[in-house]
Amino acid sequence: MLSINNLSYFIGGRALYENAALHIKPKDKIGLVGLNGTGKSTLLKIISGDYQPTSGEVQKAKDCTIGFLNQDMLSYQSEEPILEVALAAFKETLELQHEIDEVLKKMETDYSDAVIDRLAKLQERFEANEGYTIKAKAEEILEGIGFRTEDLMRPLKTFSGGWRMRVMLAKLLLEKPSLLMLDEPTNHLDLPSIQWVENYLKSYEGAVIVVSHDQEFLDNCIDITVEVSHGTLTSYSGNYSFYKEEKKERMEIQQNAYENQQQMIKQTERFIERFRAKASKSNQVQSRVKALERMDKVNEVIDDNIAVNFKFKFSQKSGRDVVTLDHVSKSYGDLKILEDTSARIERGDKIALIGANGKGKSTLLRIISGTEQVKGKVSHGHNVIKSFYAQHQLEALNIDNEILQEMVQAGSGKTETELRGVLGCFLFSNEDVFKKIKVLSGGEKSRVALAKTLISEANFLLLDEPTNHLDMQSVNILIQAMQQYEGTFITVSHDRHFIRGVANKIWYIENHQIKEYPGTYEEFVYWNESRKADESIEKSNIKEKKEPRQRRSNTELDEARKVLKKKEQYLAEWEDKILGLEKRKADLEKEMADPSVYSEVDRLQELTEEYEKIKISLKEANASWESLVEEIGELEQIIA
Repeated sequence: MLSINNLSYFIGGRALYENAALHIKPKDKIGLVGLNGTGKSTLLKIISGDYQPTSGEVQKAKDCTIGFLNQDMLSYQSEEPILEVALAAFKETLELQHEIDEVLKKMETDYSDAVIDRLAKLQERFEANEGYTIKAKAEEILEGIGFRTEDLMRPLKTFSGGWRMRVMLAKLLLEKPSLLMLDEPTNHLDLPSIQWVENYLKSYEGAVIVVSHDQEFLDNCIDITVEVSHGTLTSYSGNYSFYKEEKKERMEIQQNAYENQQQMIKQTERFIERFRAKASKSNQVQSRVKALERMDKVNEVIDDNIAVNFKFKFSQKSGRDVVTLDHVSKSYGDLKILEDTSARIERGDKIALIGANGKGKSTLLRIISGTEQVKGKVSHGHNVIKSFYAQHQLEALNIDNEILQEMVQAGSGKTETELRGVLGCFLFSNEDVFKKIKVLSGGEKSRVALAKTLISEANFLLLDEPTNHLDMQSVNILIQAMQQYEGTFITVSHDRHFIRGVANKIWYIENHQIKEYPGTYEEFVYWNESRKADESIEKSNIKEKKEPRQRRSNTELDEARKVLKKKEQYLAEWEDKILGLEKRKADLEKEMADPSVYSEVDRLQELTEEYEKIKISLKEANASWESLVEEIGELEQIIA
């Protein structure tokens, strides 16, 4: 469908891409990953035609259409209602509707056969384009990504940039391009909307390329990961978790090959040095010198996963009770946020406040911080020193300051060496600390603002969407920092990977009440799904009491038993196949771990290719096994 061949793209004298290649097939779901600054967004702009490559080419099929959601769309404004903006995706159908309206108007005075025939043809095309359903489709997608029904007729210009971006996303999804490209789509979505988009992309009929820092989002909606690194594009045939494991294995193989080659180079160099002066060995020496010159060097592995060590200092520890909310209510006019609700934050709590936008999460943070007026009582405990991080902190940075200067002015009392250590943890090293704030990217400014928040000697942190604009490496650094933080914090976040890594309690707002789950996010998800399932069963039982289930005939039951027996046989066959694949995978891993195999390039390539195929076959076999287990369970319920 689309091919990138020998792509090179230079910025100044720096090669962002050099002889890169990528082939995209019609239904590929691709996640584009890599450190900030490696050129992920640039690649999308090259594919869309916004940027022209320095050399190489992007070839696409004649019928390939491209839809591109990027951050530039934040500035788009319109007087039209958001429903009309989204409906603009159906340009041809809307034009047909306009023609139909004109013909109907003409028919008020002209009943000729030609006019009637014209109307019939237009209506036939309109129906073929599913014109009668486009409004329902637009409403479904807009509501799926978080808009309320009553919002659909509000003008686009009345919404914030993040909500306008959602409208642009809805329009793109309705257009259904052959290739859908999304640049950080989750930045402006809440958790329910992210999950809705995940499900939509899974069944999307075209190809998708996603740039995202949200690891779980990538896991749930892609099947190919493409890493941008050192000017090249490297493909991995799986989702983000597969990519991490596969890359780890490839790095181990590469590092072994590098070490073996280095050992061989040293031995060769010692031979050359030892016999360079001996005439009898001159041919052998020259042969080995040329061999070294011709050798394809294996690069040493550079691990992007940075382990950091934060040293947090508190001048004083807070009391046991950090914040107490007692019968708190909050409304904005007729919009009710909280109603007579109570909650308590204790020392050592690591709370993730989750849920849909519009439920009042950021408002609750401001209430806890004491900056929002409420009915009821908000009490802060003994010796509580708080620090609040939100996106507006980025605007509070002095753009004329250097990074180190900004940190010094934060007033933590830390020495320059200590501040450099903290900045190093946030990927600002050596001369980077002297960069002006005004030249930093959004993600770099976020890292500076987070660093300032963490060096304040606060024993209670309030963090509003701290992972926005951070790349994956920075998110992992922040997770490590929060894991090492010995104080108390509450964070609003839609990043499930981040929440999983830091939270020991989950808060959510339901029916204007603050609800608490006293456990990790993983446990909360399991509990919440069980709760929903119980509610569904309860509703089903109530329905069954009203409408008793019809008994199946003996013929139907016999047929179900026959099918069940066959399915159980298939299940046993799949189990044998999985065991065989797992054994072969283990044998290959053992053979590839043998250092001697690295001297046989062809054999190593052969083993690697077979290993990749075995992993894919194993994944497919496990999926088939799981599907059979579900089918058997359903048949057993029928027979029971």
